Formats: sequence, C-alpha cells, structure tokens
Amino acid sequence: MTIIANGRGNSPSGGGAIDMSRRDLLAAAALGMIAGAPGSAISAGTEGQLIWGVHVSLAPIWFDPADVSGIITPFLVLYALHDAMVKPMPGQPLAPSLAESLTASEDGLSYDFVLRQGAMFHNGDPGDGR
Repeated sequence: MTIIANGRGNSPSGGGAIDMSRRDLLAAAALGMIAGAPGSAISAGTEGQLIWGVHVSLAPIWFDPADVSGIITPFLVLYALHDAMVKPMPGQPLAPSLAESLTASEDGLSYDFVLRQGAMFHNGDPGDGR
C-alpha cells in the first residue's frame, strides 16, 4: 500500500495509492502520537515524599561529604541527602538549618548545636534537641 500526501489531495500515480491531504497526514500523525504516548504514572501513598531524578551515574564516594572532589555534581547528591547544621544565606554567614542555634568555644575548635524539634537522623533515631 502506498500513501501519497500532497497539498491537493489527489494522487498523481493512481492505482493502489491512498490519497491523503497534508491536513489528513498531520491529523494521523497527531493521533498516532497521542495513542502511543505513555499514560501518566500516578503512584499511591507518595504524600510527603520527594522523588528526585538525577541524570548522572552516582559514584559511591559522593555520599560522604569528606570525600567529594571540588566539582558541583557530587554536591547535588549531598544537598539532597544531608541537611546542614547551619548554611550560608544572603545576609547571614551562618543561618539556622538543622540546628536552631550554635555556640562556639573560645578557641573556635568545638561547637555545640541545638537541633530543631522533630529532627531525625538517617537511621530513624530522633534528635533529642541537644
């Protein structure tokens, strides 16, 4: 079977050809795209969850903040997995994040953090606020 599409809707060759106008061809193509498109995936029970897609292959070394290199890609993973105790924000060099407050020792070598209420560790243990 031969489909001949031209602007006039007639076949110059005759015979077994099917005459299609350009409009008919576009309509058939649109119908094929709609019929072949996958349905939207709706998953039940995802309230309160964040599904995050990354377009790179993950390296195991990217999960440890102490081992990452100075490129930006590992930090995409770190930002998704780890909430900082404090983080720099515009106008605040140490804005609260996971910690509500902090106190530093006089020598600057140790810090005490007060965790916000309801904070949980990755293993599910609750933070007790100290």
